[in-house]
Amino acid sequence: MSAVEILNSIEILRGKLNILGLNKPLVDPEVIQLSQRLDLLLNVYYSMRDVA
Repeated sequence: MSAVEILNSIEILRGKLNILGLNKPLVDPEVIQLSQRLDLLLNVYYSMRDVA
C-alpha cells in the first residue's frame, strides 16, 4: 500500500468512526474495533513517513 492509499483509507475510517461515534456509545465493540483499525493505519503511515 502506498502512502497516498493509506491516507485515503485513514480519511475514510475517520469519517466512519465519526458517524459511528455519534450513533453508538464510545465503548461499543464496533466503535472500539474501528478505532483500533484506524490506529493501526496511522501507525503504518507514520512509520512510512519517518523512514522516507
